[in-house]
Amino acid sequence: MKYHLKDICSITKGATGIMKADGGKYPLVALSDERRNHSEFQFDAKAVIVPLISSTGHGHASMKRVHYQEGKFALGNILCAVIPNDEKLLNAKFLHLYLQQFKETLLVPLMKGAANVSLPMNKLADVEVEVPSLERQLEIIALENEAAEYKNELEEKLNLQDGDVIKLRHAILKEAMQGLLTRQNYKDESAKDLLEKIKIEKDKLTIDKKARKELALITEEEIPFSIPANWLWCRFGDIVELQMGQSPEGNTYNKNGNGIPFYQGKTEFGVMYPVGVSVWCNQPKKISEPNDILISVRAPVGDVNISDKKYAIGRGLSIIRVMNKTINHVLLFYFLDCMKRNWKAKGFFFEAINRDIIEARLFPLPPFAEQDRIVNKIEQLMKLCDELQYSIQQSKIENEKLLQGALREALKKEEVEV
Repeated sequence: MKYHLKDICSITKGATGIMKADGGKYPLVALSDERRNHSEFQFDAKAVIVPLISSTGHGHASMKRVHYQEGKFALGNILCAVIPNDEKLLNAKFLHLYLQQFKETLLVPLMKGAANVSLPMNKLADVEVEVPSLERQLEIIALENEAAEYKNELEEKLNLQDGDVIKLRHAILKEAMQGLLTRQNYKDESAKDLLEKIKIEKDKLTIDKKARKELALITEEEIPFSIPANWLWCRFGDIVELQMGQSPEGNTYNKNGNGIPFYQGKTEFGVMYPVGVSVWCNQPKKISEPNDILISVRAPVGDVNISDKKYAIGRGLSIIRVMNKTINHVLLFYFLDCMKRNWKAKGFFFEAINRDIIEARLFPLPPFAEQDRIVNKIEQLMKLCDELQYSIQQSKIENEKLLQGALREALKKEEVEV
């Protein structure tokens, strides 16, 4: 049998400003799944919580979720509580499942407004819902619990598979850096000769003819693993040009696209190549070039990316630049990504790495031709990993669809039978 919500439920607007949550002992229901806490409660009931504003705003009507809450709780003032008047007629959990499943057809079309799209409470009160027998309501709730348990078990297995792919990626990079991923060609120019060329390039960059900085000799105790005979252990300071980031003056920033994009830290990094910059600078002090490696030198330390164009670089990052194409920059990126959590960072208030720490880092230098072969093999295998992870993500999506589809069919069946 169908009823209007106003005839079988009380509908009450929340009374607490979400930003006024004071951390008390009662849950405060807001738009997100996460509950805040407040020192006072507004309700002591089993309630369905419906948002009164669009989840995306900007003139677009949408609703991400309908909540369920029971016991003593506070409610944000941009939501309302729908509480059944008679639990023998309508179970609150059943009403939550019903409104959650059919929110796109029952609730979202009622949202109105230009900039601030909202759901009028009087429109919500007129919504019609199908109310089967209490016995059938409890059967549907039990079906949801059983399906959710199955979904959680399957998702746990998929998460383990996802974790295995992450471990596989790390294993691929580890083998690549040990020279185990590709067949060695001992006709290649040796890494020792390559290092000499790199040192010549570094000498050309020396400012004011000062002597190139001499780094500590590598001891046997420092070497973490074996590498092929035609490779060579060296320090980062021997093979790259390092430029520590330097933030521009405060009055040189803007959000109007004037100058070049500015990066202070790794917040807006993509997986590879930075994305989504929101601040520009017209008087940068440090500028990256295409194919430079950008590394975060403040917590989280060691995250890396490849610069795809000129960027203004602030103090949270540093620039690692290879010498005149003597090292494959993509190989360098993969190496740094592999060991990004192994930096011996320092700092009292936050962890950081400085020039000395970066330059002293060991690097297993392959011959130049071998570098290209390693990168090609890594990218082949990483593509397979991408496909595996995509398959796992699709399985998660299908898992959720199966659960929601089963519930929807059960609820639709009630309407057809009536």
